[in-house]
Amino acid sequence: MTSAYPPPPPPPARGRDRTTLWGVLGIVLGLICCGILGILFGYLSIRDARRYGQSPVLGYLAIAFGVLNIIGGAILRLTGNYPFWNND
Repeated sequence: MTSAYPPPPPPPARGRDRTTLWGVLGIVLGLICCGILGILFGYLSIRDARRYGQSPVLGYLAIAFGVLNIIGGAILRLTGNYPFWNND
């Protein structure tokens, strides 16, 4: 006798799920100061989201804000309008 349905998926891996922590840290740091750290924490959030079966949206947002921070900072520096850049 064969079953018509596949077996249920295995339970998520044991351990600490830090998907939300990495995502929120990435968004905050990506928006405020450090685009590179925003991208790094976004990657960690996406990695944990895949591992634990969570939504990776926070990680994608963190990466997007980190990239925008880097591009915006570069544009401000190139145009000479960066607020903390001393051109003297």
